[in-house]
Amino acid sequence: MSAISISNSVDWVNREKREAEYMRLVGKYAGDELRLFPEMFAHFVGELEVRQRTDGPFDVLGKLFHELELHNKYRGQFFTPQHVCDMMALMSLDENDSTIAKKGYIKMAEPCCGSGAMVLGFAKAMTKNGYDYNRQMLVEARDVDLKCVHMCYLQLSLYGIPAVIIHGNTLLFEQISRWHTPVYMLDGWPMREALDRIMNLTTTEKPPPDGVKFYFEFKDEVSAITLPSANQLNIFEEVTA
Repeated sequence: MSAISISNSVDWVNREKREAEYMRLVGKYAGDELRLFPEMFAHFVGELEVRQRTDGPFDVLGKLFHELELHNKYRGQFFTPQHVCDMMALMSLDENDSTIAKKGYIKMAEPCCGSGAMVLGFAKAMTKNGYDYNRQMLVEARDVDLKCVHMCYLQLSLYGIPAVIIHGNTLLFEQISRWHTPVYMLDGWPMREALDRIMNLTTTEKPPPDGVKFYFEFKDEVSAITLPSANQLNIFEEVTA
């Protein structure tokens, strides 16, 4: 329910369907039970704030998930411990400093995200190396288990990380639903990604076909940009005498 509440504040495309699911879930509980949910959410946010002040981003929900033995061993749900994720992130970031210097940000793909420990480890590594993960890190994460999608979405949203978390099987290129964190939507990352893809098309050695259309989704609208004909003058093209 918390994941739906956050999503509905920024994702107008999926809002109606998710609001219906929220009301269905609410209907399963009595009034006294419902009052416990905002209290639990407040405790969760408080724990994230304590972790952020002391040691940086930490996978609070993943640790709790395993301690309560809610994981499914038949799906291979054995989350990587946070300290291992932190070590791997520090090792990986050193190899990608040039990407941040060139593009201004780095995009991280997490094909089996669980509750987001690996992403949070990378965010912590960026902070230690002097980067701002709220502005210089973009995440695309995916998991086949919707509970994991919601856990990851909640934590990345509350830590202010621009991210799209996808519910689906990575091996099958499956996409059942997409969950956009508030920072991803409010800081204009959909448009920024679209423009980056257009620039990648127009700066390749082989020009794109005439009249190629590039589609992207922003808020509740789908827009199209038609690239110019390959025969048109490119003002960025080097001209030799």
